[in-house]
Amino acid sequence: MNKIKLEIVGLSYSQTQSGAYALVLGEVNGRRRLPIIIGGFEAQAIAIEIEKLTPSRPLTHDLFKTFASTFGISIHEVIIYNLVDGIFYAKLICNNGKKDIEIDARTSDAIALAIRFDCPIYTYEFILASAGIVIEGNDFVFLENLETPREEQSTAGEGSKTAYASYTDDELKAALQQALQEEAYEKAAKIRDEISRRKSS
Repeated sequence: MNKIKLEIVGLSYSQTQSGAYALVLGEVNGRRRLPIIIGGFEAQAIAIEIEKLTPSRPLTHDLFKTFASTFGISIHEVIIYNLVDGIFYAKLICNNGKKDIEIDARTSDAIALAIRFDCPIYTYEFILASAGIVIEGNDFVFLENLETPREEQSTAGEGSKTAYASYTDDELKAALQQALQEEAYEKAAKIRDEISRRKSS
């Protein structure tokens, strides 16, 4: 399968799930976005490296990089290779100077390491086709919908499933466009779920 390169385009606090964050990956030279719900610790690890801040003591991902580099191990790329029941699966493609080795990882950890090793992040077409958000001009077009994708150790709160239940169809569409303009992708994913639920019922 052909790999599709991704880049980080957003990281914001979740307004609907306490302690959670929305990490948004974007297709390089494309209009599709891939929102992933991650935990606070992982979000902090990603944000600190993006902002090039230096914590007083090394974070876990910094320790991993130092440990790997000390022993001549590098990460060449990160691949988000599967999506099952709304859970993303990722792996690190590492090299010890002799051969490539694949290591399974949580998606948020893999991305936190990708930033530190300055290596590319990839996914496959079927994942973007099933969980991506397509931006067409000023409008959103959602592809085939699943439940809101998440990091494997995060679960969507029950309240988020009904947050937009009282909205009319027109109000949902308007809220969706507003979320796009504000780049509130995690909120948009919740609205998408409500639209999807109505279509399937």
